[in-house]
Amino acid sequence: PHVGILMLDVRVLASPLGLSRIGIVVPRHQHSAVDRNTLKRRLRELARLELLPALRGTAAVDIAIRARREAYAATMDLLRTDVETIRARVTRDTEPA
Repeated sequence: PHVGILMLDVRVLASPLGLSRIGIVVPRHQHSAVDRNTLKRRLRELARLELLPALRGTAAVDIAIRARREAYAATMDLLRTDVETIRARVTRDTEPA
């Protein structure tokens, strides 16, 4: 299912593998490479700290996170709130493996 968060679009599917994976997509949206890399680093760190530990006790899923235009201007706290929302929805919707 597609989940629209404030600054992130998310798709979650059952993983064909026995492990969960997270993909992060940061479109250009007319921003510089420095801006894109900064946003990618922030999202990767939040996924590492917030999402991956929560996914260990659930069924294997593939999560694709796409940053929206608004994400470039977001603070780390706002991005963390979105990732926490993703975590809550994914762990609620997936049963233990």
